[in-house]
Amino acid sequence: MRIDYLENHPGHAATLAGWHHAEWKDLYADWTLSVATAELRDQATRKTLPTTLVLLDGEELLGSVSVVMEDAPELQSHGSPWLASLYVVEDARGQGLGQALVEAAVELAALNDVPKLHLFTPEHEAFYADLGWEAIADADLRGTPVTVMAIAPVRHAG
Repeated sequence: MRIDYLENHPGHAATLAGWHHAEWKDLYADWTLSVATAELRDQATRKTLPTTLVLLDGEELLGSVSVVMEDAPELQSHGSPWLASLYVVEDARGQGLGQALVEAAVELAALNDVPKLHLFTPEHEAFYADLGWEAIADADLRGTPVTVMAIAPVRHAG
């Protein structure tokens, strides 16, 4: 298995958009499948922020994570950029792949000299806390309580 830039696998953008939209459409106003697809197709054009990393087993797509400048306008006052759209296909969950994607996103942020990376989560605060993220605020996103978290990315040798 490997983690790579979506830019190197742009054909996966539409599949990712479908997964992401199905998972999180209720959290965002006016976020249609076509908007999600356009966002990912745009991110597939670069390795700089905002961009998406994909998790592949051979050429089989197993998941993704993005680092974006804005994840939800309602939460933008907490800072930028944001880890967003951490997704692992159901059959591959529970194997540490989500952790690997989060660590890759934090490393990507470090390589881009990001002093603080943010995320929000409605239900996985403990998962992120175990990876070194700190809760910085509680918020409400379209009626869903979320925890805003942050981490200071550190570049690793190698």
